[in-house]
Amino acid sequence: MGAIAFDADVLIGFFNRDDAHHAASRRLIAGLEQSGDRLLVGASVYAEVIVGPLRAGRAEIVDAALAALGVEVVGIDRNIAREAARLRTRHVKLRLPDAMALAVARREGADFKTFDRRLARIAASN
Repeated sequence: MGAIAFDADVLIGFFNRDDAHHAASRRLIAGLEQSGDRLLVGASVYAEVIVGPLRAGRAEIVDAALAALGVEVVGIDRNIAREAARLRTRHVKLRLPDAMALAVARREGADFKTFDRRLARIAASN
């Protein structure tokens, strides 16, 4: 049993039927539901994921689904912010939201799930 941290693209794909990653997100998360792993998102990822549902008046549905899946929202503290900054110094084109998501995964000792190939390479390299 371990921990899995999600990038926003995985959860956005999970909740949005029109998203290019919808089917892959559904398969990925279905495979993890019974794994016993901790499922995590950083607070910054949660903020990215909830924007669309808030606009559509469906935020409560998303919150309920995350709770049902057992997804924990991890707060951003100084150590995570510093790790995100360190990642950005090493990877100049890395955007802050991606650095924050990856920093949460690292602090929690979690495997990082993303559909962003560049970000997945960074996650695997450090």
